Amino acid sequence: MPAGQHRFGIRQQGLSMWRALERGFDAAFGAACNPLRHLGAIGFLAIWLLLASGVLLYAVYDTSVAGAWRSVTALETWPLASGRLLRGVHRYATDVLVVVIALHIVREWLHRHERGVRRFHWLTGVPTVAFAAISAVGGFWLAWDRLGQYSALASAEWLDAVPLLGAPFARNFLALDAVSDRLFSLFIFIHIGVSLLLLFGLWFHLQRLSRAAVMPPRSLALGVSLLLLVLALVAPVLSQPPAAALTEPVALDWFVLWLHPLTDASTRGVTWALVAGAMALLVLAPFLPQPARPAVAVVDPANCSGCERCFDDCPYAAITMVPHPQPRVGRLLAQVDPDLCVACGICAGACPSSTPFRGVETLVSGIDMPQLTVDALRRRLRQDVATSTAREPLVIFTCDHGASASAALSEDTSVLGLICAGQLPPSFIEYALRDGAAGVVVATCRDGGCEFRLGERWTAERLAGRREPRLRARMPRERLERVQAGPGDEAALAAAVARLRERVRTLSIPSN
Repeated sequence: MPAGQHRFGIRQQGLSMWRALERGFDAAFGAACNPLRHLGAIGFLAIWLLLASGVLLYAVYDTSVAGAWRSVTALETWPLASGRLLRGVHRYATDVLVVVIALHIVREWLHRHERGVRRFHWLTGVPTVAFAAISAVGGFWLAWDRLGQYSALASAEWLDAVPLLGAPFARNFLALDAVSDRLFSLFIFIHIGVSLLLLFGLWFHLQRLSRAAVMPPRSLALGVSLLLLVLALVAPVLSQPPAAALTEPVALDWFVLWLHPLTDASTRGVTWALVAGAMALLVLAPFLPQPARPAVAVVDPANCSGCERCFDDCPYAAITMVPHPQPRVGRLLAQVDPDLCVACGICAGACPSSTPFRGVETLVSGIDMPQLTVDALRRRLRQDVATSTAREPLVIFTCDHGASASAALSEDTSVLGLICAGQLPPSFIEYALRDGAAGVVVATCRDGGCEFRLGERWTAERLAGRREPRLRARMPRERLERVQAGPGDEAALAAAVARLRERVRTLSIPSN
């Protein structure tokens, strides 16, 4: 097997396993509150908790070498275990951040989101990984107990493996007398200053996303916060003895300080090679050979009214509004940035000129996808309904990144695949019914599972009448079935088609 196919197979198998895990979590928590579908938002929640608890901890922290350990240990004596809760939330939120960053990288790689126009998000995320790791490790040093001293010495010895400084950095920790308040100021900068760099890196990381989620759903946020509080009470974070000669083992936080025991078990050269290799892979991944990029959205000035719906709905801020070239007062024109467009088609579904009821032979929308135009979709819909021999034909609109409709295929069904469910103008549903369809199924991905972030959400809001373009209120809702069917949910899609089939048979019975 060629190497490229082998890599594809490994990634595809990993993606299948990840999706199976997501479905398992969906069953336990519901798709809307599945933590695996909100990794980035949970990471931001952890950062907000770290910031809030960190400000309070710093307010009572003694920044001197002599007083650092005492000020941190004093938290254990605060009334109602409030000090332990504060310190525990800070520590365990750090662990949560480390875990979700690792899972987020794995998920994005499995979904091939390091390539194409998403290369920007991937590459801007790489420095934040380093900033988070440095800040997390540096936080242990501030307690200046034996664990903090061990981590600081191990980190210094690890850095000494690379000749960055003229004198070995580790000599500052070989004797307690060598640790000064000036060196402790460096510790504070590493923990707090690098944390600010992390925030700036995350701000840059989200620049090309619209409506980026910086908080998970309320119930999930409350659940994660409650979990951290319970952990802080059940397994409180306590200081180890003050820094001294390291004559006994120390208990480690394996989520953050895993590099130290790995270095002890191997060599500094080995761990440097592992870290440098991992960072190199992250940086080089977007530049490896990739498939051809799909065609981006195209604007037709003659049909663009400047309504700004595509601008509002684009998940990747790829559309801007500019003055219309025609001399019409107040008119704007959508403009697509090809370096930002991911070719999802959500903009075409938002465009009011995409309605199939327009009395033109060739339907040209104000913004459209060359690989699947609204005109091609209308012609295919007309043909399928007209040639159907079924008494009650059904039309199924599916997402190319969702469940396959193969299990729902029948002599009475017609399947029209979309780049994303958000590409579907709601008027196509009513048009299908007027053209002879007995019912319509619209299949979207699950909550939080859209390949293009917002397609499922916008489709649901359009069909519910909460977002333009709306599905008209007089459209018979009993002939419409919307189902969330992501990859692997073929049975759910088939069941939705079966439900609609039974319902329209009842509706087709003439009333006396």
